[in-house]
Amino acid sequence: MRTAYVVVTLLAALMAGFSGTVLLMRAQWIVQALTDYRVPRGWWTPLGVAKAAGAVGLVVGLFVPVVGVLAGVGLVVYFVGAAVTVARARWYSHIPFPLVYAAPVVGALVLGYLA
Repeated sequence: MRTAYVVVTLLAALMAGFSGTVLLMRAQWIVQALTDYRVPRGWWTPLGVAKAAGAVGLVVGLFVPVVGVLAGVGLVVYFVGAAVTVARARWYSHIPFPLVYAAPVVGALVLGYLA
C-alpha cells in the first residue's frame, strides 16, 4: 500500500507541477483557455504559484504527512474550482480537464489515509 501511495502522490505532484509551470510560463494553449474561461489576467500568476506550491506540498507530505494532506485538500479545492470556472464559462466539454488533474490528488489522499 505504501508503494502505491508514493507512486500516486508523485504522479499527482508531477501533474500539478506541470500545470503550474505551463501557467507561469504562459504557454499559448493555457493562455487561450484562461482567456476563453474569462479568468482575470491578474489571477494567473497566483493560480500558477498555488498549483506549484501544492505540488511541492504533496512531495513534502511524503515525509511530513500533515503538509501533504493540506496540499492535497488545497489542490482538490483548486481543481474543483477550475471545473466550476469552466462550467460557468459554458465550455462544458472542457470540464473533465481539471478533474483529470484532481483525480490523482484524491487518490493520494485516500491512499495516504489507508497506508
